[in-house]
Amino acid sequence: MASHRRPARVTVLTAAAAATAAASLGAVPASADPGAGPAAGRATVDRLFEEAEKATEGYNRADEKADALRRTVSQAQDGLARGQERINRMRGALGSVAGAQYRSGGIDPALALLLSSDPDTYLDRASALDRATVRQSAALGELVREQRRLDQKRAEARTALGELERSRAEVARHKRTVERKLAEARRVLASLTVEERADYDRSSRSGARSEAGELPPLADLGPASSRAAAAVIAARSAIGKPYVWGATGPSAFDCSGLMVWSYRQAGISLPRTSSAQRNAGRHVPLSQAQPGDLVTYRGDASHVAIYAGNGQVIHAPYPGARVRYDPVNMMSHVTVTRV
Repeated sequence: MASHRRPARVTVLTAAAAATAAASLGAVPASADPGAGPAAGRATVDRLFEEAEKATEGYNRADEKADALRRTVSQAQDGLARGQERINRMRGALGSVAGAQYRSGGIDPALALLLSSDPDTYLDRASALDRATVRQSAALGELVREQRRLDQKRAEARTALGELERSRAEVARHKRTVERKLAEARRVLASLTVEERADYDRSSRSGARSEAGELPPLADLGPASSRAAAAVIAARSAIGKPYVWGATGPSAFDCSGLMVWSYRQAGISLPRTSSAQRNAGRHVPLSQAQPGDLVTYRGDASHVAIYAGNGQVIHAPYPGARVRYDPVNMMSHVTVTRV
Protein backbone atom coordinates (compact mmCIF):
# COMPACT_ATOMS: atom_id res chain seq x y z
CA MET A 1 0.00 0.00 0.00
CA ALA A 2 1.64 3.62 0.15
CA SER A 3 3.16 6.76 1.82
CA HIS A 4 1.14 9.28 3.59
CA ARG A 5 1.79 11.87 1.01
CA ARG A 6 -1.38 11.26 -0.94
CA PRO A 7 -2.93 7.81 -0.97
CA ALA A 8 -0.16 6.66 -3.09
CA ARG A 9 2.30 4.98 -5.49
CA VAL A 10 5.05 -1.41 -8.91
CA THR A 11 4.83 -4.70 -10.96
CA VAL A 12 3.58 -1.96 -13.24
CA LEU A 13 0.22 -2.62 -14.89
CA THR A 14 -0.21 -1.48 -18.44
CA ALA A 15 -3.03 1.00 -18.89
CA ALA A 16 -5.10 -1.65 -20.66
CA ALA A 17 -4.57 -4.23 -17.90
CA ALA A 18 -5.35 -1.63 -15.25
CA ALA A 19 -8.58 -0.71 -16.98
CA THR A 20 -9.58 -4.38 -17.13
CA ALA A 21 -8.77 -4.84 -13.43
CA ALA A 22 -10.71 -1.74 -12.43
CA ALA A 23 -13.69 -2.82 -14.53
CA SER A 24 -13.77 -6.30 -13.01
CA LEU A 25 -13.55 -4.89 -9.50
CA GLY A 26 -16.37 -2.53 -10.25
CA ALA A 27 -18.69 -5.41 -11.09
CA VAL A 28 -19.23 -6.49 -7.46
CA PRO A 29 -22.67 -5.75 -6.00
CA ALA A 30 -22.86 -2.87 -3.55
CA SER A 31 -24.55 -4.72 -0.70
CA ALA A 32 -25.52 -8.11 0.58
CA ASP A 33 -28.87 -9.68 -0.13
CA PRO A 34 -31.13 -8.13 2.53
CA GLY A 35 -32.84 -11.47 3.12
CA ALA A 36 -29.64 -13.47 3.45
CA GLY A 37 -28.98 -12.60 7.10
CA PRO A 38 -26.04 -11.07 9.02
CA ALA A 39 -23.58 -13.77 7.94
CA ALA A 40 -24.04 -12.73 4.31
CA GLY A 41 -23.57 -9.09 5.30
CA ARG A 42 -20.30 -9.88 7.03
CA ALA A 43 -19.14 -11.94 4.05
CA THR A 44 -19.96 -9.05 1.73
CA VAL A 45 -17.96 -6.62 3.87
CA ASP A 46 -14.98 -8.98 3.92
CA ARG A 47 -15.17 -9.38 0.16
CA LEU A 48 -15.40 -5.63 -0.42
CA PHE A 49 -12.44 -4.98 1.86
CA GLU A 50 -10.42 -7.61 0.00
CA GLU A 51 -11.31 -6.10 -3.36
CA ALA A 52 -10.54 -2.61 -2.07
CA GLU A 53 -7.13 -3.89 -0.98
CA LYS A 54 -6.49 -5.38 -4.42
CA ALA A 55 -7.49 -2.07 -6.01
CA THR A 56 -5.18 -0.27 -3.57
CA GLU A 57 -2.29 -2.41 -4.76
CA GLY A 58 -3.23 -1.52 -8.34
CA TYR A 59 -3.25 2.14 -7.30
CA ASN A 60 0.19 1.76 -5.70
CA ARG A 61 1.60 0.15 -8.85
CA ALA A 62 0.16 2.86 -11.08
CA ASP A 63 1.29 5.64 -8.76
CA GLU A 64 4.82 4.26 -8.56
CA LYS A 65 4.92 4.15 -12.35
CA ALA A 66 3.65 7.73 -12.51
CA ASP A 67 6.37 8.82 -10.08
CA ALA A 68 9.05 7.25 -12.28
CA LEU A 69 7.57 8.89 -15.37
CA ARG A 70 7.46 12.27 -13.64
CA ARG A 71 11.18 11.95 -12.95
CA THR A 72 11.82 10.93 -16.58
CA VAL A 73 9.85 13.89 -17.91
CA SER A 74 11.62 16.28 -15.55
CA GLN A 75 15.04 15.00 -16.62
CA ALA A 76 14.04 15.23 -20.28
CA GLN A 77 12.88 18.82 -19.83
CA ASP A 78 16.15 19.73 -18.12
CA GLY A 79 18.08 18.10 -20.97
CA LEU A 80 16.04 20.02 -23.54
CA ALA A 81 16.75 23.30 -21.80
CA ARG A 82 20.50 22.62 -21.70
CA GLY A 83 20.50 21.49 -25.33
CA GLN A 84 18.69 24.63 -26.43
CA GLU A 85 21.22 26.77 -24.56
CA ARG A 86 24.09 25.03 -26.38
CA ILE A 87 22.40 25.60 -29.73
CA ASN A 88 21.78 29.23 -28.91
CA ARG A 89 25.47 29.72 -28.05
CA MET A 90 26.58 27.99 -31.25
CA ARG A 91 24.22 30.08 -33.34
CA GLY A 92 25.45 33.19 -31.62
CA ALA A 93 29.07 32.37 -32.42
CA LEU A 94 28.31 31.65 -36.08
CA GLY A 95 26.17 34.75 -36.27
CA SER A 96 29.05 36.89 -35.04
CA VAL A 97 31.27 35.61 -37.88
CA ALA A 98 28.55 36.24 -40.46
CA GLY A 99 27.95 39.70 -39.03
CA ALA A 100 31.61 40.58 -39.28
CA GLN A 101 31.67 39.48 -42.92
CA TYR A 102 28.59 41.56 -43.66
CA ARG A 103 30.08 44.65 -42.02
CA SER A 104 33.21 44.22 -44.14
CA GLY A 105 31.03 44.67 -47.20
CA GLY A 106 30.24 41.06 -47.88
CA ILE A 107 33.53 40.66 -49.78
CA ASP A 108 34.79 37.14 -50.10
CA PRO A 109 37.57 36.79 -47.49
CA ALA A 110 39.95 35.27 -50.05
CA LEU A 111 39.49 38.25 -52.39
CA ALA A 112 40.02 40.62 -49.46
CA LEU A 113 43.38 38.98 -48.88
CA LEU A 114 44.40 39.31 -52.56
CA LEU A 115 43.69 43.03 -52.35
CA SER A 116 45.63 43.34 -49.15
CA SER A 117 48.23 46.11 -49.07
CA ASP A 118 50.57 43.73 -47.26
CA PRO A 119 51.39 40.99 -49.81
CA ASP A 120 54.35 39.78 -47.75
CA THR A 121 51.99 38.27 -45.20
CA TYR A 122 49.50 36.94 -47.77
CA LEU A 123 50.47 33.28 -47.36
CA ASP A 124 50.33 33.48 -43.57
CA ARG A 125 46.92 35.15 -43.73
CA ALA A 126 45.67 32.68 -46.35
CA SER A 127 46.66 29.80 -44.10
CA ALA A 128 44.88 31.41 -41.15
CA LEU A 129 41.78 32.01 -43.28
CA ASP A 130 41.78 28.40 -44.40
CA ARG A 131 41.89 27.25 -40.78
CA ALA A 132 39.10 29.66 -39.84
CA THR A 133 36.93 28.40 -42.70
CA VAL A 134 37.46 24.81 -41.63
CA ARG A 135 36.56 25.72 -38.04
CA GLN A 136 33.46 27.59 -39.19
CA SER A 137 32.39 24.64 -41.35
CA ALA A 138 32.95 22.22 -38.46
CA ALA A 139 30.98 24.48 -36.13
CA LEU A 140 28.11 24.58 -38.59
CA GLY A 141 28.14 20.78 -38.90
CA GLU A 142 28.09 20.41 -35.13
CA LEU A 143 25.20 22.85 -34.92
CA VAL A 144 23.19 20.72 -37.36
CA ARG A 145 23.98 17.54 -35.42
CA GLU A 146 23.08 19.18 -32.12
CA GLN A 147 19.77 20.36 -33.56
CA ARG A 148 18.99 16.80 -34.67
CA ARG A 149 19.80 15.47 -31.21
CA LEU A 150 17.58 18.11 -29.67
CA ASP A 151 14.71 17.20 -32.01
CA GLN A 152 15.10 13.53 -30.98
CA LYS A 153 15.02 14.49 -27.29
CA ARG A 154 11.89 16.52 -27.89
CA ALA A 155 10.20 13.51 -29.49
CA GLU A 156 11.23 11.30 -26.54
CA ALA A 157 9.96 13.90 -24.06
CA ARG A 158 6.60 14.05 -25.86
CA THR A 159 6.33 10.25 -25.69
CA ALA A 160 7.16 10.22 -21.96
CA LEU A 161 4.70 13.02 -21.30
CA GLY A 162 1.93 11.15 -23.10
CA GLU A 163 2.71 8.00 -21.09
CA LEU A 164 2.63 10.06 -17.89
CA GLU A 165 -0.83 11.37 -18.73
CA ARG A 166 -2.06 7.82 -19.36
CA SER A 167 -0.53 6.68 -16.07
CA ARG A 168 -2.23 9.54 -14.22
CA ALA A 169 -5.54 8.40 -15.67
CA GLU A 170 -4.74 4.85 -14.51
CA VAL A 171 -4.05 6.14 -10.98
CA ALA A 172 -7.36 7.99 -10.98
CA ARG A 173 -9.25 4.88 -12.11
CA HIS A 174 -7.81 2.78 -9.32
CA LYS A 175 -8.48 5.53 -6.80
CA ARG A 176 -12.14 5.66 -7.80
CA THR A 177 -12.36 1.87 -7.52
CA VAL A 178 -10.88 1.85 -4.00
CA GLU A 179 -13.16 4.64 -2.84
CA ARG A 180 -16.22 2.95 -4.35
CA LYS A 181 -15.44 -0.37 -2.65
CA LEU A 182 -14.89 1.28 0.71
CA ALA A 183 -18.11 3.26 0.39
CA GLU A 184 -19.98 0.03 -0.42
CA ALA A 185 -18.44 -1.70 2.60
CA ARG A 186 -19.43 1.20 4.86
CA ARG A 187 -23.01 1.01 3.57
CA VAL A 188 -23.19 -2.71 4.32
CA LEU A 189 -21.69 -2.19 7.78
CA ALA A 190 -24.22 0.57 8.46
CA SER A 191 -27.03 -1.86 7.59
CA LEU A 192 -25.96 -4.28 10.36
CA THR A 193 -27.53 -4.10 13.80
CA VAL A 194 -25.38 -3.05 16.76
CA GLU A 195 -25.09 -6.69 17.83
CA GLU A 196 -24.18 -7.84 14.32
CA ARG A 197 -21.56 -5.12 14.01
CA ALA A 198 -20.04 -6.07 17.37
CA ASP A 199 -19.98 -9.70 16.28
CA TYR A 200 -18.29 -8.73 13.03
CA ASP A 201 -15.65 -6.72 14.91
CA ARG A 202 -14.93 -9.65 17.23
CA SER A 203 -14.73 -12.22 14.44
CA SER A 204 -12.56 -10.10 12.15
CA ARG A 205 -10.20 -8.61 14.72
CA SER A 206 -8.27 -11.44 16.28
CA GLY A 207 -5.63 -8.87 17.12
CA ALA A 208 -7.93 -6.59 19.12
CA ARG A 209 -5.94 -7.17 22.31
CA SER A 210 -2.70 -6.00 20.75
CA GLU A 211 -4.48 -3.03 19.17
CA ALA A 212 -5.52 -1.95 22.64
CA GLY A 213 -1.89 -1.67 23.70
CA GLU A 214 -1.45 -5.01 25.56
CA LEU A 215 1.38 -6.24 23.35
CA PRO A 216 2.56 -9.82 23.56
CA PRO A 217 6.22 -10.28 24.49
CA LEU A 218 8.69 -9.64 21.72
CA ALA A 219 9.44 -13.00 20.16
CA ASP A 220 12.89 -14.50 20.31
CA LEU A 221 14.34 -13.22 17.06
CA GLY A 222 16.59 -16.26 16.86
CA PRO A 223 18.72 -16.51 13.69
CA ALA A 224 17.17 -13.44 12.06
CA SER A 225 19.73 -11.00 10.66
CA SER A 226 20.25 -7.72 12.48
CA ARG A 227 18.40 -5.86 9.74
CA ALA A 228 15.47 -8.28 9.72
CA ALA A 229 15.27 -7.95 13.51
CA ALA A 230 15.30 -4.15 13.18
CA ALA A 231 12.43 -4.36 10.67
CA VAL A 232 10.37 -6.48 13.10
CA ILE A 233 11.02 -4.01 15.92
CA ALA A 234 9.97 -1.15 13.63
CA ALA A 235 6.75 -2.97 12.64
CA ARG A 236 6.02 -3.66 16.28
CA SER A 237 6.36 0.05 17.04
CA ALA A 238 3.59 0.71 14.47
CA ILE A 239 1.05 -1.51 16.24
CA GLY A 240 -2.14 0.46 16.87
CA LYS A 241 -1.58 2.83 13.92
CA PRO A 242 -4.55 2.99 11.53
CA TYR A 243 -4.82 1.36 8.12
CA VAL A 244 -5.08 4.07 5.46
CA TRP A 245 -4.95 2.95 1.85
CA GLY A 246 -1.94 4.28 -0.02
CA ALA A 247 -0.07 5.23 3.17
CA THR A 248 3.53 4.35 4.05
CA GLY A 249 3.74 5.86 7.51
CA PRO A 250 4.78 6.96 9.91
CA SER A 251 1.30 7.69 11.28
CA ALA A 252 -0.75 5.35 9.06
CA PHE A 253 -0.12 2.42 6.70
CA ASP A 254 -1.58 0.11 4.16
CA CYS A 255 -0.24 -3.45 4.16
CA SER A 256 2.68 -3.06 1.75
CA GLY A 257 3.29 0.46 3.03
CA LEU A 258 3.97 -0.96 6.50
CA MET A 259 6.56 -3.31 5.01
CA VAL A 260 8.25 -0.48 3.09
CA TRP A 261 8.41 1.69 6.22
CA SER A 262 9.55 -1.08 8.58
CA TYR A 263 12.38 -2.20 6.33
CA ARG A 264 13.36 1.39 5.59
CA GLN A 265 14.00 1.81 9.33
CA ALA A 266 16.39 -1.13 8.98
CA GLY A 267 18.20 0.48 6.04
CA ILE A 268 16.62 -1.71 3.34
CA SER A 269 14.60 -0.44 0.39
CA LEU A 270 11.65 -2.63 -0.61
CA PRO A 271 9.43 -2.42 -3.70
CA ARG A 272 6.21 -0.52 -3.09
CA THR A 273 3.63 -3.23 -3.74
CA SER A 274 2.94 -6.55 -2.06
CA SER A 275 3.15 -8.45 -5.35
CA ALA A 276 6.65 -7.05 -5.96
CA GLN A 277 7.61 -7.66 -2.33
CA ARG A 278 6.77 -11.35 -2.73
CA ASN A 279 9.69 -11.57 -5.19
CA ALA A 280 12.04 -9.21 -3.32
CA GLY A 281 14.12 -12.08 -1.99
CA ARG A 282 14.42 -15.86 -1.64
CA HIS A 283 11.31 -17.96 -1.04
CA VAL A 284 11.48 -20.31 1.93
CA PRO A 285 8.96 -22.85 3.31
CA LEU A 286 6.54 -21.55 5.93
CA SER A 287 7.97 -24.13 8.35
CA GLN A 288 11.34 -22.33 8.09
CA ALA A 289 10.01 -18.76 8.52
CA GLN A 290 12.20 -16.46 10.60
CA PRO A 291 11.35 -13.09 12.16
CA GLY A 292 11.66 -10.39 9.51
CA ASP A 293 10.55 -12.59 6.61
CA LEU A 294 7.82 -11.15 4.40
CA VAL A 295 4.62 -13.19 4.27
CA THR A 296 2.30 -12.62 1.30
CA TYR A 297 -1.21 -13.97 0.91
CA ARG A 298 -3.71 -14.90 -1.79
CA GLY A 299 -2.86 -16.06 -5.27
CA ASP A 300 -2.18 -12.52 -6.46
CA ALA A 301 -0.12 -11.58 -3.36
CA SER A 302 -2.50 -8.69 -2.67
CA HIS A 303 -1.78 -8.75 1.08
CA VAL A 304 1.53 -8.81 2.94
CA ALA A 305 2.73 -9.02 6.54
CA ILE A 306 6.02 -9.40 8.39
CA TYR A 307 6.72 -12.57 10.34
CA ALA A 308 7.24 -11.74 14.01
CA GLY A 309 7.96 -15.24 15.34
CA ASN A 310 5.87 -17.63 17.43
CA GLY A 311 3.50 -18.27 14.50
CA GLN A 312 2.44 -14.62 14.29
CA VAL A 313 2.73 -11.79 11.80
CA ILE A 314 2.37 -8.03 12.14
CA HIS A 315 0.31 -6.35 9.42
CA ALA A 316 -2.07 -3.54 8.50
CA PRO A 317 -5.27 -5.58 7.99
CA TYR A 318 -7.88 -3.44 6.18
CA PRO A 319 -9.59 -0.03 6.33
CA GLY A 320 -11.07 0.61 9.76
CA ALA A 321 -8.60 -1.72 11.51
CA ARG A 322 -5.23 -0.94 13.02
CA VAL A 323 -1.79 -2.48 12.70
CA ARG A 324 -1.79 -5.65 14.80
CA TYR A 325 -0.62 -9.22 15.35
CA ASP A 326 -2.47 -12.10 13.67
CA PRO A 327 -1.74 -15.80 13.06
CA VAL A 328 0.60 -16.43 10.16
CA ASN A 329 -1.94 -18.77 8.54
CA MET A 330 -4.80 -16.22 8.67
CA MET A 331 -5.28 -16.33 4.86
CA SER A 332 -4.72 -18.73 1.98
CA HIS A 333 -1.84 -19.03 -0.49
CA VAL A 334 0.95 -18.18 1.97
CA THR A 335 4.37 -17.32 0.50
CA VAL A 336 7.36 -16.57 2.73
CA THR A 337 10.13 -14.36 1.31
CA ARG A 338 13.48 -13.78 3.00
CA VAL A 339 14.87 -10.38 1.99
